[in-house]
Amino acid sequence: MNVSYYIAKRYLRSKSSNNAINFITYLAISGIIIGSASLLVVLSGFEGLRDFTLEFSTIIDPDLKVEATVGKSFTITPEQDEQLSAIEGVVAYSKIIEERVLASFDENKHPAYIKGVDKNYSTVNVVDSIMHRGSWLTPKTSQIVSGYGVANILSIGVLDHGRRVSLFVPKPGKGQITSQKQAFKQLNSINVGIFDVNEKLNDSYIYSTIDFARELLSLSKNAATGIEFKLEEDADEDAVRSQILTILGPNFSIKNRVQLNDALYKMLNTEHLAVYLILTLVSIILIFNVLGSLIMMILDKKKTLNTLFSMGTTLKSIRRIFFYQGVTMTIVGTIIGLIIGLIVVLVQQQFNLVMITQNIPYPMTLSLENFFLVFITITVLGVIASKIASVRISESMIKTG
Repeated sequence: MNVSYYIAKRYLRSKSSNNAINFITYLAISGIIIGSASLLVVLSGFEGLRDFTLEFSTIIDPDLKVEATVGKSFTITPEQDEQLSAIEGVVAYSKIIEERVLASFDENKHPAYIKGVDKNYSTVNVVDSIMHRGSWLTPKTSQIVSGYGVANILSIGVLDHGRRVSLFVPKPGKGQITSQKQAFKQLNSINVGIFDVNEKLNDSYIYSTIDFARELLSLSKNAATGIEFKLEEDADEDAVRSQILTILGPNFSIKNRVQLNDALYKMLNTEHLAVYLILTLVSIILIFNVLGSLIMMILDKKKTLNTLFSMGTTLKSIRRIFFYQGVTMTIVGTIIGLIIGLIVVLVQQQFNLVMITQNIPYPMTLSLENFFLVFITITVLGVIASKIASVRISESMIKTG
């Protein structure tokens, strides 16, 4: 048995005759427990908030989205249609058209984006879950589905056949403009539904059938500005990307769900890193109680250390006693803290004790990555503190005991 480790365990379990040292030791262990528990709880809370945010931000994002790198729109031939349908790993794909429009209803006007979608769109994206009121589009009609914010701004109802929503887009061409009719193309539509995803999409998007969008924008029958794909769960994304580019050609970009929300993911990851660093700084303050505890213990055990040194124990072995003591204290405290943190997270998940709003509980997400991150962070800090304390033991210090 390692003598240094054996003595370290004895020192850790036994009480000192000095009550102040016992109090400092308990305080050090408590600091480790609090630091590891709070770090796990806060990281789990932030993970939950991130998942909660992404759930609403990416709910209508496809697995892959194809867009042209040259020009706004492109044409898909029937042969390309067949080839895209035959790609292994693709469940379905939908051709879309997106463009800015001016929406008008009664005296209200609002700039928005129109998104024309084909009949496969409801297969590629889960549209039922975003519908707040009304129904989804019927193919080959002039129906639209407005965002919740757009509907509020324009005061649009659902299925108001007596009053139409007018959509305007600038007409291409040159020369002097003498009237609104000459400057804009206008089509009237019927609002059949209202969707609710997030504030950004709610305030800026209107869905329509792809045929209606093509007519409004004066595009050809097979034109599109993008293609959205739904993949099988075990599909090889890289292989699918390669096949799509082979069919469509090189002048296209393909983005997955993460790339479509690149700015959002970067912001959330930056916030996650900032929270981790702040809590690590707090944990450093707490963990260095271990340093103070070990130094006090060294001073208290000077006579015992002198005896061990006189019996032939090397200075290196004596240093290891307090190094092992600090590391053991850190590991035990971290494990207890992780268990407490786990209980807190599970209680919140089960009983929703903390609420964001009256109806939305504070989300918590447990991940193995956070467990390892907390354990490694606190343990490394404890090892550093233990090393700093143990190297302060010198031969002159022992002999003066």
